[in-house]
Order: sequence, then structure tokens, then C-alpha cells
Amino acid sequence: MRVALDTNVLAYAEGAGEAARCEIARELIDALPEGAAIVPAQALGELFNVLTRKLLRSRERARTAVLEWADSFEVADSSWPAFQAALDLCTDHELQVWDALILSVAAENQCRILLSEDLQHGFTWRGVTVVNPFAEPRDALLERALQTR
Repeated sequence: MRVALDTNVLAYAEGAGEAARCEIARELIDALPEGAAIVPAQALGELFNVLTRKLLRSRERARTAVLEWADSFEVADSSWPAFQAALDLCTDHELQVWDALILSVAAENQCRILLSEDLQHGFTWRGVTVVNPFAEPRDALLERALQTR
């Protein structure tokens, strides 16, 4: 089962936020089956901003972190059709454009799950279900994805 990682999951894994969520993000990413996860390029761009603006890391350290994520996971580029679909999501479901683009790229890359706390937990679009990885109890779909390891 393919899983897309949203910016907030990556940011927590980098130490942005409360310690408990950071630990959950790290453990969850480590538990994903090899080759199952993708990172939308948009999420990496947003991560760079979080690292430099919120965590006040130097641009060099932030670049290194982003490149390490890109080395660890398949990076899914934003295509024009994905952007067009994102515009439809914004119009039809009142999503923010950059969140919609991440969801659209996840769908374009045949993901079943988008791990995100920014979008509505349980929202499903084009076969991708948004799962809040910090929700308790853990979502059954996420449990299934982790068990395929």
C-alpha cells in the first residue's frame, strides 16, 4: 500500500513541535514498509520553509535535511494535471491550494493514504484517504499499511 507523507509529518520528524508528536512521526516513518512511501516535492519545499523559519536552521542545514529526505524516499513531482486537479479540490472542497496539490500528487502516484494532520481525517478523494497519524486510536487503514512490512 502506497503512502504519501505530508509536510507536517516530515517537520515533526525533524523536531518541529511537541516531543511526543516528533517521536510518533519518527517511529511511524521507520515502520513504513520499504518503498511504500513517497514524498511530494511540494512537501519538501514546505519543509525547507519550516526548517529555516520555524526551527531557524541555516539554509545549508535545511537543504541537507531536504536532500536526505529525497534520498530516502521517492519524490513525486507536481505535474500540470495534478495542479489542475488541485484547483478543483480548492473550488469543490475549499482546501488550501498547496494542501490540495499534495493530495492530488498522492492520487496521481496511486497512494492509498496521505499522512497529514492538516487535512480532514478520513477525507477520501480519488482513492486517497487522509489519515491523521497522531489520532488515537490509530486508524485501521494505517495499521494495515504498517502490517505489510
